[in-house]
Amino acid sequence: MGVKNYLIEGVSGTGKTTVAEALQRRGYHVVHGDRELKYRGDPKTGEPLEEPLHTSEWDKAVWRQKHQLWDIDKVKAVIADHSVSISFFCGGSRNFPHFIDLLDGVFILNVDDLETLYRRLDERVARDPTDWGGKPEEKELVAKLHRTKEDIPHGISIDATAPLESVVDEILKKCTA
Repeated sequence: MGVKNYLIEGVSGTGKTTVAEALQRRGYHVVHGDRELKYRGDPKTGEPLEEPLHTSEWDKAVWRQKHQLWDIDKVKAVIADHSVSISFFCGGSRNFPHFIDLLDGVFILNVDDLETLYRRLDERVARDPTDWGGKPEEKELVAKLHRTKEDIPHGISIDATAPLESVVDEILKKCTA
């Protein structure tokens, strides 16, 4: 829906949903990709997949991470609708290479220390025990992705340990630059 369209990404616990909600409170159009666009599929073809039986919780966590996709047609429809000045897509998608070139920019929320990520995951799971990051294998995968930065697109790095309003201000400042 935006004349300009931006992706806000980062590993679990960096604050994508929190930033999205803050942007919405300020009146910006936000697409919560992990809620509105997500499905499980083949990252290359986009073909929907049924989750297989897993031999371990680690395999389950890795499979879910690798196969979390966004509906490309829905992403394109939002981008094609220019009824608002800016749209923010927030969340994680493993098929981002199929739509990233359609965006005007990418912001990567970064948290340098794993302790902060774990604390944030614990707080999130305390609110909703079914949320991602509560199982030891999920935390281990977050630590791996935090360390390797795999599955994260390139973009403008944003210090997500700053106060929330400062993080949002920084993103908005870079959108208008």
